[in-house]
Amino acid sequence: MLDLRRLQLLYEFAGHGTIAATAAALGYTPSAVSQQLSALEREVDAQLLDRTARSAELTDAGRLLLEHAEQILAMVEAAESVLAAQNGTPRGLVTMTAFPTAAVAFAPALAHSLRSHEGVQLVLRQTTEGSGTRQVRTAEADISLVDDWTGRTPDSAAGILRHYLLLRDPLVLAVPQGHRLADPAVPVDLAALCEESWVTAPLGEPSRTAIDRLLADVDGAPGAAWEFEGIGTIMSLVARGLGIAAVPSLSFTSAAPGLVHRRLPGAPVRDVYAVVRASSVRRPAIDVTLTALREAVRDVERVLDAEIGGAPS
Repeated sequence: MLDLRRLQLLYEFAGHGTIAATAAALGYTPSAVSQQLSALEREVDAQLLDRTARSAELTDAGRLLLEHAEQILAMVEAAESVLAAQNGTPRGLVTMTAFPTAAVAFAPALAHSLRSHEGVQLVLRQTTEGSGTRQVRTAEADISLVDDWTGRTPDSAAGILRHYLLLRDPLVLAVPQGHRLADPAVPVDLAALCEESWVTAPLGEPSRTAIDRLLADVDGAPGAAWEFEGIGTIMSLVARGLGIAAVPSLSFTSAAPGLVHRRLPGAPVRDVYAVVRASSVRRPAIDVTLTALREAVRDVERVLDAEIGGAPS
């Protein structure tokens, strides 16, 4: 009989890539992870990992078992969700990860909405770019808020994951109060923006790529580009008059004082998704959290619609 906890460890190892990273993610020691995976090898009477002094990787047998492990773990979780749904009372821990602007924007409304469900405990963690989907797939998180600038339909990982589109979040122009473009009567002209000093994220960051795409067909380039990590830092510097910036509209929910946002013509848009394992969606605690999340999104959209001035030119 296969041990489900060891199958989960194998699945975690495949997601993290190393025994050390798996141990760090789960709060175990590398030795404990290695011992449990060795015990799994004895259970199946096959070598699952090809180990060297510095690394380990799945063998063909390990990859084969991994395919079945993913299905087995999903079926177990689905069964647990069905039984929980029969009970009907939302309860238990829900772990959510989110990119920083989403975490800040939605946390207050989420906390307010979920207070009516005393049996539900929400843990919300900020996550790094690109890791949210992996954390849901490896069951480190139940729900993850992720963003995508490509406009492509996300990969459902052979039915393992579900993606729920929450909102479409365009780039907007951020300028300091007193700037000529702070007046909503002044049209926003992309060519004229190239005469301004800009504060941007570094090359390679998704928001920077979106800005470069916005200005790709405009003659000229920004007069100066100051590069800083973090949208909060960028907005703070714009508020102090260092330059202008293009930021996702969602960041306006935590904008520094002294900022005015304007809509941009032809602005790139990112899609914001909630990613959930398909096997967990019938769990009442997940269901009420997703409902609270959608309500939080509607509240934020109303604020953004009211506060971001100036229709696209």
